[in-house]
Formats: sequence, structure tokens, C-alpha cells
Amino acid sequence: MIILGIETSCDESAASIIKVNKKNKEVQVLSNIISSQIEIHQKYGGVVPEVAAREHVFNLLPVINKSLKKANLNISKVDEIVVTTGPGLITSLITGVQTAKTLSYAFNKKLKGVDHISGHIYSPFIDNWKNIKFPAMSLTVSGGHTNLVLMLSETKIKKIGKSLDDAAGEAYDKAAKMMGLGYPGGPIISTLGQSFLDLSIENKLEKLPRPMLHSPNFNFSFSGLKTSLLYRLQKDKNWKKNIAEYCYLYQEAITEILIKKTLKAAKKYQVKSILVSGGVSANKQLRQGFTAISQKENLKLFLSDLQYTTDNATMIAMASIFTENTNIKDNWKKLKAKTESDFK
Repeated sequence: MIILGIETSCDESAASIIKVNKKNKEVQVLSNIISSQIEIHQKYGGVVPEVAAREHVFNLLPVINKSLKKANLNISKVDEIVVTTGPGLITSLITGVQTAKTLSYAFNKKLKGVDHISGHIYSPFIDNWKNIKFPAMSLTVSGGHTNLVLMLSETKIKKIGKSLDDAAGEAYDKAAKMMGLGYPGGPIISTLGQSFLDLSIENKLEKLPRPMLHSPNFNFSFSGLKTSLLYRLQKDKNWKKNIAEYCYLYQEAITEILIKKTLKAAKKYQVKSILVSGGVSANKQLRQGFTAISQKENLKLFLSDLQYTTDNATMIAMASIFTENTNIKDNWKKLKAKTESDFK
């Protein structure tokens, strides 16, 4: 089966072609094209939905054409078109959904809508499908979502934890804005935090809190950590001189919360594998921490490849494998972009 994936949930216009052999659990990525709008939104300090939607209109068809060209395929060779239906920015999602519907109608292709978070959950499967053992614990940690999902099998999954306020990636962006570091915040804080770590200097500043680290459930909260950082900066008149250390302490707090809560859930449900995905999973300290703890606890760890951590269409195409096919005749008129509330 050859699948064309389309992703426009936020500010990346993405298209991908994958070739799948379900029987052998083999996936060949023929193309993975992403057009990012980061430079456009940096001057606003975050994504502006109306601007993002207009850029998708300009970018999406060229990205799809580039994806087909790199895969050396004509769209007639595609068996199925899959597109992100949500959650995400509704105007951005509509662009992707309407484009997918038009292509499926024009070329008489099967069409499927895919949940964006499912795409992140299944992104480690792109390179590791054969090796993942169940039950598995999946941590999806991105700019808009922080979720813990128990996977009893490839298709039987259950959400057991989520952020009750800010997502981890959102917490990074807001902290970076407080410190005047720019957007997106995660990579900048990571770089500065790593620079402090590389100096091997002892911490002069008090550690930041770990909200809900010892709560009896598997939920997360990062708004209190963000507020604590704000108060610390307000009290410290010379905080700019210690900005690398503040970045390190902030990153350290988020990393410890994510790892320990995931490990706690993994032990309770006696899982065999841990999966980590989403944009924040590209964080170097987080990846090193999970690698160390998985070796210590004798758990198989599957991290999304770096190119599949941020929003991309390959993960959307991959997730579609684990849902039933829907023929265009039944679905193209019904398929629509979904809002966040549709997924609660």
C-alpha cells in the first residue's frame, strides 16, 4: 500500500509518501517534506492562526507536488490519502482537509481523517514497528499536548494522564518569552541550559518546583512551574547574568517530571516498552534521561527519530495504518476538520 499523508494542524505544511507492507510490518518512507513557518511567526512571539492558514493555502500544493516528485511517483500510484483532522488550529486544519478531499475526489482515491495526537503516538513505529513489545507506555510531549497513553496492543490504547493546564512545550515557549529569548522557546532554553551543564559549575540558585510530581495520578501541570520562574526573575535583579542557569533549572524540572511520571506509570502497568514522541522529545536532556532510566529499569525505549518529532505528515500516514480504511464514496463528503472539543 502506498499512502499520501497531509498535515496542516499548526504552522507546518507537510506531505509524505510511505510504502507499507502490513504483513511484514515494514515501512519505507519515500518522502517527508515539511514547509515551516517559524520565521514568519517569530516576530509575533508565537503562531498567528490567520497568518498560518493563509500560508498553508500558498504552500500545501507545492509541498504535495514536491513529496510526489521526491518519491518518484504520480498521484495515480497512491492507494490512499490521509489527512490530519484535528486537534489543531481550525483554519489551518480546514486547508488540509479541503485539499485532501479535492484530491481524493479528483483522482478517486480512498480518504481517511487521522487524529494529530495519534500521529505522534505512532511516530516511533515508523522505524521500530517490528520491535515494539506490548503493553507499552507512550508519552507524547509537544507544544500543545502532554499525554500519557497505555498501549495494550497496536490498536487498543487508553489515555491515562494529561496536562491539566499548559503543555510542556507551551511552558517552554512562555518561559522563553519571559526571559526575552524569542520563539520557539524549547530549542533556545535547551541550548542555554546545555551550555550551563557543559561548564560543570555547581548550581548557585535554588531548584524550581516539580508540580504534581508525587500526585496519586498520572496527570501533569506546568503552569505553577512557569509562575514560579516568573516570581524568581522578578526577585532577582541580576537574573540576566544567570540566564543560562535559569534555563538549566527550568529544563531540569520539566525533564524530571516527564521521566518520573512516565516511569511511575510504566511500573504500575508493567509495560515492556516506553515510547516518547512529540516536539519536546527532541530535547537532548530528555532523550538522555529516558535512555539512562530505561537501561536501569530494563525497559525497551523507542524515541521518535528527530525528523519525526515535530509536526510531519509521515507520522500521520503511519497512524492511518492502525485504523480501518474508509472509501472515498462513504467519506469524502463527511470528512471535516475537528476542533479541540471534539476530542474530549
